[in-house]
Amino acid sequence: MRKNLARRWACLVLGGALLMPYMMAGVLMSGVLSGGSRVPDLMLPVELGVFAAVMPVVALTGLFLPVRALEVNAAQGLLGVHVDTPPRQARRSWQERRRTAAWFTLHLGVGGIMSGCTLAIVPFTVWTLALPWHGATWLGYSIGPGWAALPWTLAGVALLVVLVFAVAGAGALLARLAPVLLGPTPEERLAAVEEQARGLAERNRLARELHDSVGHALSVVTLQAAAAGRVLDRDPDTARAALAAIEQSARSALDDLDHVLGVLREDRAGSGGRGGTEPQATLADLDALVRASGAEVRAEVGDLSGVPAVVSREAYRIVQEALTNAIKHGHGPVRLAAAVQGDDLKLEVSNPAAARRGRGGGRGVTGMRERVRLLRGELEAGPAEGGWQVSVRLPLRSSP
Repeated sequence: MRKNLARRWACLVLGGALLMPYMMAGVLMSGVLSGGSRVPDLMLPVELGVFAAVMPVVALTGLFLPVRALEVNAAQGLLGVHVDTPPRQARRSWQERRRTAAWFTLHLGVGGIMSGCTLAIVPFTVWTLALPWHGATWLGYSIGPGWAALPWTLAGVALLVVLVFAVAGAGALLARLAPVLLGPTPEERLAAVEEQARGLAERNRLARELHDSVGHALSVVTLQAAAAGRVLDRDPDTARAALAAIEQSARSALDDLDHVLGVLREDRAGSGGRGGTEPQATLADLDALVRASGAEVRAEVGDLSGVPAVVSREAYRIVQEALTNAIKHGHGPVRLAAAVQGDDLKLEVSNPAAARRGRGGGRGVTGMRERVRLLRGELEAGPAEGGWQVSVRLPLRSSP
């Protein structure tokens, strides 16, 4: 408590010290304007008049950008408060400058008053404490030593106590207002939270894409490697084709991994969208996906040229994950159906044999559900007709 009081008192004294050049210039200007050849006597009315006159000049000074950085450091170091930093573009706005000017004026104004009271009351209290031993003459009035000086001593101590409480109140006021006037506005805080949420959503999306693409590639590599090992001696051509598919899948997974890592390394300041420029696979790439899978896939694909780009990209990832699960957990040929029906895109991936869910299956289905939910579609995944089936409906146009 005492440490905080001392630091806040120092902050008020700093405000008074910063006010002194303005006060001195104001006193000199008042002497010039009054036609006098000397500095006017610093009586209380003159000081109050100069104080009121220099406050607008103090406010104008607070509009300069370096003032904010200095005041933030003073507030955090002496007032013991944390001041959040507004966005860079906000710090340069006139609204932010006006708030900084208001704080600067408050700091120097309250600090000047408290510093003046400190310079007046503390020496007065020390003087009254010495009266019982030495006595004094003040304004022609003799104050003798001993008990006659006790009322003066009590008055000095009382003034000092009042000063301490006044300083504590002024320091608490500054500590309360510093985050409000020097920190971001509620709108800027909301914008920062929204930007953070967008960044988190983007990273989650990248994680889903990495899981889908790399998981699919690893499943294909495993299947093709097993097939190549079985036919290596009796059918070298088939083995070479399987090895080529392994190479293609590994390269594709490596490209996706490089793309995601590149996006995560980027300086994302001021960027709310995807930073990468690599083209993303769409439903137009389904044939290549089926060929690279290495599994027996019976594809029934209709005309998908009218599917919007966003839906097409997400649908491709959904099909990729569904095929990965079918290859990893199921047996036998896989049936793939994709067609536009009315205002919806219908996708269906099924296995004739029941899928055995492994430890990794849950994350894949969760990723598919997240994609479908973002597009306001529907997904059903589970046993069907003695096998495992994934059915997806995606609206081609967003609902109002």
